[in-house]
Amino acid sequence: MDAELLFRKRLGLSETAFVEMAIWQVPKPVHGSAHRFKYRLALVAEGVCVLRYNNEAGKGDHKHVGEREAAYRFTDLDRLQTDFWQDVENWRVKQ
Repeated sequence: MDAELLFRKRLGLSETAFVEMAIWQVPKPVHGSAHRFKYRLALVAEGVCVLRYNNEAGKGDHKHVGEREAAYRFTDLDRLQTDFWQDVENWRVKQ
């Protein structure tokens, strides 16, 4: 079984910022993660990725905020999206 795309969306937030989200269910956890999801949630502003949650193979679940990278504790897809949108809102308030 190959990865199954569960969700993909791109949402414009302004003329210069957008959110792009993609979530797949995978046959087995990617190296470094304990769940069967592969995901990439990103906020791009003026052509620069300013926020990204992902779980690339070998690094496991983590997020990038600007140039900083931090571990992320994945619990479920709902919490992942809630946490991401909260960080998006925090970024928007600072702009």
